[in-house]
Amino acid sequence: MKEKKSRDAFERVQLARHPERPYTMDLLTTIFTDFVEIHGDRRYADDAAIVCGFAKLDDLEVAVIGQQKGRDTNQRRFRNFGMPKPEGYRKALRVMRMAEKFGRPLITFIDTPGAYPGIDAEERGQAEAIAFNLREMANLKVPIIAVILGEGGSGGALAIGIGDRVLMMENAVYSVITPEGCAAILWKDKGQAERAAEVLRLTADNLKKFGLIDEIVPEYIDWKFNSDESSDENFELQKSYKKIAENLKEVLLRNLKQLDALDAKERLELRFQKFRKMGSWVS
Repeated sequence: MKEKKSRDAFERVQLARHPERPYTMDLLTTIFTDFVEIHGDRRYADDAAIVCGFAKLDDLEVAVIGQQKGRDTNQRRFRNFGMPKPEGYRKALRVMRMAEKFGRPLITFIDTPGAYPGIDAEERGQAEAIAFNLREMANLKVPIIAVILGEGGSGGALAIGIGDRVLMMENAVYSVITPEGCAAILWKDKGQAERAAEVLRLTADNLKKFGLIDEIVPEYIDWKFNSDESSDENFELQKSYKKIAENLKEVLLRNLKQLDALDAKERLELRFQKFRKMGSWVS
């Protein structure tokens, strides 16, 4: 395999948004088996931007929650471009509580530009739903692993991102705001997005250095922005998908084994300390 060239921050942002990246549903059909989906928040409606339920990872029964984007126009509209509404986060919370009740480890997959900012979402308590999930996830007694698959945008990502282990795909990004949004606020110019991406330090290597994530999961593919979709390229893409999935599965099983060796009280304390020290000022 050819050595992959170094990417700058904004290239990583573009790669995190690449339409051919693995999505949650892709992983549910490759590294998991016996997936049973749970629908609805039992308060308002179902939200297709979040997919969740129970599955098996080898012989281990787990709960899975993930944000799902669409690949074509109809899917993107159906999934609301991966931007959950309050009912999506409340559905996720419902599955978290079921995982706690039945003692199932929880695995979450983060891939969203952010929570949906529409008026209807605000009317139904978008901020409250996110804040409630943060509090509840912090206190779950079961092991939690969060995986940032592509975009990890703001509170919309963090609402399912409180984990004992936070893993991040090599070309994923994780930030409080998109580069375009940051540029519009700081310099009144979305055209400064590349500059904002560098300043935000949103790439996996930066976040690992700052202690905000625990492990970077390699991607075995040289992503291209323009493809002629030849049969050879599609074949290579499918081979790379399989390699990415197999490696991610090994990483998940390894981390779950480590977390299972700890008792619940110890996991909770380590989880608290992990997030408590984030953003601490060092003189």
